Amino acid sequence: MATGCCWTHVRRRFVNRFKNVHSPTAEKMLRQIALLYQIEKAVRGNGAAIRLVVRREHAAPVVAAPGPCLEAQLSRIPQKSQLAEDIRYTLAHWPGLIVRQSLVLDDGILELDTNPVENQIRPIALTRKNALFAGKEVGAENGAMLASLAATCKMSGVNPVGCIADTLRAIPDGHPKSRIEKFMPGGRTLLSGLTAQGPAATLTDESV
Repeated sequence: MATGCCWTHVRRRFVNRFKNVHSPTAEKMLRQIALLYQIEKAVRGNGAAIRLVVRREHAAPVVAAPGPCLEAQLSRIPQKSQLAEDIRYTLAHWPGLIVRQSLVLDDGILELDTNPVENQIRPIALTRKNALFAGKEVGAENGAMLASLAATCKMSGVNPVGCIADTLRAIPDGHPKSRIEKFMPGGRTLLSGLTAQGPAATLTDESV
């Protein structure tokens, strides 16, 4: 069973087909997928129970419709066309899409697709590539430590630039090593509590 596909991957194919040839089939499929994401947007931030109720009422019928329609359309169009290739791709992954949707309809915590996970790992992949140009092993290690510190700050709601700047100022001022916890991300105040310290204070955690 093909499970390595999500609605985002299917959507990309039909977006290209609609842009290139303004296919009515592609447009209809895009509208169906857009409706699924509109439903997800409407329930985002709500509890799992509410998400389940809305999904089962509104999303379940949307998911059930495209499969038979695509199969019927495939029999009517040239088999060597790009649209036929896109439909075959979608139908080949349809069991996986249905499995994923079934899980989403049974668990309100799960997301509709893998976009949240992909967004989380993208910075890691970028850092891994950048580390190839560190020059020396010690440089790569220092870069990894800074990346880890910045990520921890962001998870704790702390400005990474302010955290590092305060720490670097404290070292020559003789701050004791035994009280280093004060400068750890978990022991600091949130972004709103940081004092402005020149250009560094204007860089929030969203900018890093």
